[in-house]
Amino acid sequence: MADISADFLGIKSPNPFWLASAPPTDKKINVLRAFEAGWGGVVWKTLGSQVKNVSSRYSSVNYNGQRMMGFNNIELISDRPLHINLQEIKECVKLFPDRAMIVSLMADNDRKSWHELIRKVEDTGAHGLELNFGCPHGMTERGMGAAVGQDPEIAKMVVEWVMEAATIPVITKLTPNVHSVVPTGRAAVEGGSNALSLINTIQSVTSVDLDTFVPNPDVGGKSTFGGYCGPAVKPIALKMLTTICQDPITSKVPVSGIGGISTWKDAAEFMLLGATTLQVCTAAMKYGFRIIDDMCDGLNNWMDEKGFKTINDFIGKSIPTLQHWEDLDINFHIVAHINENKCIHCGLCYIACEDASHQAISLSHGNPYNTYAIKEEECVGCNLCKLVCPVDNCITMTEQRRGDEYLNWKEFQRRGLPLNDH
Repeated sequence: MADISADFLGIKSPNPFWLASAPPTDKKINVLRAFEAGWGGVVWKTLGSQVKNVSSRYSSVNYNGQRMMGFNNIELISDRPLHINLQEIKECVKLFPDRAMIVSLMADNDRKSWHELIRKVEDTGAHGLELNFGCPHGMTERGMGAAVGQDPEIAKMVVEWVMEAATIPVITKLTPNVHSVVPTGRAAVEGGSNALSLINTIQSVTSVDLDTFVPNPDVGGKSTFGGYCGPAVKPIALKMLTTICQDPITSKVPVSGIGGISTWKDAAEFMLLGATTLQVCTAAMKYGFRIIDDMCDGLNNWMDEKGFKTINDFIGKSIPTLQHWEDLDINFHIVAHINENKCIHCGLCYIACEDASHQAISLSHGNPYNTYAIKEEECVGCNLCKLVCPVDNCITMTEQRRGDEYLNWKEFQRRGLPLNDH
């Protein structure tokens, strides 16, 4: 079997799956249950000045019968006394020394507060620190969380304070609530951060109750912007991860990937785009800690199938395939093909193409059912018909190049080649 163990800045874990800083890592009982289930590590829920949380705290977006496609929370950092958290961290490290114990931190915005908090956490035997520069609610009003992560200069300054005191690896967690994660990522690396993690939650409103007219979650007839996560944010997380792993400065440090990871397939995709470890929250809150079995088994089996011996064999393998649009090959062309033996004659492909695309599917009325065929000369290879088709592999895409040579948009313009005439 493949070796799925991870080594992140010298922090070793039996697998790359860590629980993210969140309610599942808020106390000893949760963390021990996670370790007993097989999780490779945890990022303990953010410690800092003690806060008071509200009720209720969560809301979600359901889609097509699936609960919690997107998950929203307005919970703050740990509201438990610092000394209790520190004692429980120490006990967990002692009981499971082979698991990664990272502690998330959000100190008050002065050097002394950061130094004092770091010293207290390091005394627990924790293996690493994660700087929470991403929390998008509650803490931002205090000039903390995302308020730090949105300002590269402040982020660099705080990282420099941290590096003055830290003797264990430091990970900086980035906020997605910016035009680009790269400037703050660069600032963190230049400030001395040993690694990066992303993404934190995305500021959001998930829904409005149509009877009370109050957005969710409802706190006594009022609400606030919350942090959005879960499967819905995965595409955004993958994009932001890639930009970090492509940048010449931020790519110098390892990255812990976060954002909608629910299955081993999600994990593999994050790793292919540069993540060394994976942090999971929403899936664990929805399904419980036992999902780690499927994640480890699935990743292991896929690695065996592909011939990968360790996770380092494929981390970042897909990064070079993501390029600027203007560098894509214009001569590459595909057309759709409908397998009549698999077609259930629902007509979804025809409706989608006729109403919203390129009118490249013909309809033949029949008895007892209609049939559909691709007009190859009209098909632009957009994939829409394949995406809406409810039958796997009923519609496939076949390559029909428009020219043998590689030709991108820049060269196309330089040659003055003709554009579409219709």
